[in-house]
Amino acid sequence: MTKRSNPEKIVPPSAESLATAATKAAKKGPPPVHLWNPPYCGDLDMRIARDGTWFYLGTPIGRHGLVKLFSSIIRKDGEDYFLVTPVEKVGIMVDDAPFVAVDFEAEGAGRDQRLSFVTNVEDRVTADAEHPIRVARDPETGEPSPYVLIRANLEALIDRKSFYRLIELGRHEERGGESWFGLWSGGEFFPVIPSAELG
Repeated sequence: MTKRSNPEKIVPPSAESLATAATKAAKKGPPPVHLWNPPYCGDLDMRIARDGTWFYLGTPIGRHGLVKLFSSIIRKDGEDYFLVTPVEKVGIMVDDAPFVAVDFEAEGAGRDQRLSFVTNVEDRVTADAEHPIRVARDPETGEPSPYVLIRANLEALIDRKSFYRLIELGRHEERGGESWFGLWSGGEFFPVIPSAELG
């Protein structure tokens, strides 16, 4: 997340006040954060590590219910992440993706396969055209980082054990005149790696 200038020395709200506002908003169902346009209130000392651990003031947040609550009001604008309520918007740091896909279930096979993921904060989504799987590769090591889109440009990093299981379900398909190894889900084929690179 890029650091925003704060010429007026805005004092961001506390995590407690955000939690209170999020609780009120969640009583009517999933908070519609994409519809809210509150003023920016500064950056909060909150960070989501690559393994999905949330930190506040440098200390892990130990209450799963609180993490789940905060995760319901996260929004990504451009390359920056915010916690958003109807009255305030605060910046937070995200090391990689805001969620981690910790497990999945596979139904069907081949082109009829459906891969349904669950995240560390209990979001559930089936990979399809609206929830694509993508694999980024480290330009230096070639190490893959797989993701699935959860909602409104917020992705989950697919954890290693799940990715290894997914690879066992992969197939080779022609795409753009080239053979790719990838995954079918929800009627869509998601390329993982060119077949030629599998040796």
